[in-house]
Amino acid sequence: MIVVVALGGNAIKKPKGKGSYEEQYETVREVCHHLASAYDKGYNLIITHGNGPQVGDILLQQEASKNLVSPMPLDVCGAFSQGFIGYMIQQNLKNIIGVDVATLITQVAVDKEDPAFKNPTKPIGPFYDEVEAEEMRRKGLPVIEDSGRGYRRVVASPKPTRILEARIIKHLVENNVVVIAAGGGGVPVFRDGKTEGIEAVIDKDLTACELAIETGADILLIATDVDNVFLNYRSEKRIALHEVHAPELEKYLAEGQFGVGSMEPKVYAVLQFVRKTGNKAIITSDKRIMEALEGRAGTVILP
Repeated sequence: MIVVVALGGNAIKKPKGKGSYEEQYETVREVCHHLASAYDKGYNLIITHGNGPQVGDILLQQEASKNLVSPMPLDVCGAFSQGFIGYMIQQNLKNIIGVDVATLITQVAVDKEDPAFKNPTKPIGPFYDEVEAEEMRRKGLPVIEDSGRGYRRVVASPKPTRILEARIIKHLVENNVVVIAAGGGGVPVFRDGKTEGIEAVIDKDLTACELAIETGADILLIATDVDNVFLNYRSEKRIALHEVHAPELEKYLAEGQFGVGSMEPKVYAVLQFVRKTGNKAIITSDKRIMEALEGRAGTVILP
């Protein structure tokens, strides 16, 4: 049985942590023990992950050293982060379960006509003052004021249309290789006779859904920082969902029950997967991955 496990940012970098390599490595090791338990129970794993904090750090490093070293474009920074995070997961899993583990730098096709390119909204990188922001605008780079903290560059967040390496990933996992792929939503590319990278950010949950569909996964499991999906989450009357059918969850989504930019994209992604495949999906915390696969934890979404 093939399971795509999408790890959230907390599985790699703690929100209040310093973000050192040693700290992130230890955090990853904790999560890898939960992943190893799933592998030991016979699940074939495809692992994907977020990369927002890591790409942010890479962009900050580039900004600090731009007078010494030429900065790299955002798509290249995304590939950097896939290699760095994949390395940590790959090494830890290999140490724990001793099986073949491979990290694949994954390109994800997006549509040039996607409306997102006409309205970039995803903030990236360091904060700038007003003078620096105006200089960026003169260079044709979209900039927004971000929550009173300064100005940041924004890029498009198009929808994924195809995982270019899906056939390779499926071949590897069917031959008992644990595969780490499509980190951070994948490296966004255009396909028009040739492959060309583009500076954009793809929603990682939507890419996890596409990855699960294209590799024929039996289960899509999105690991986040809460054990369940909740109704009335910020209320004293909040209710944990344990097993829910897609039409009911769609109703809750339409009611605005889920936080924009947090739980909402996860719910949308699992609904897409369930609708298109007829298979089940799960949302739970990274610490309860094995329990959720066994039906003892998490929110299970059924057709």
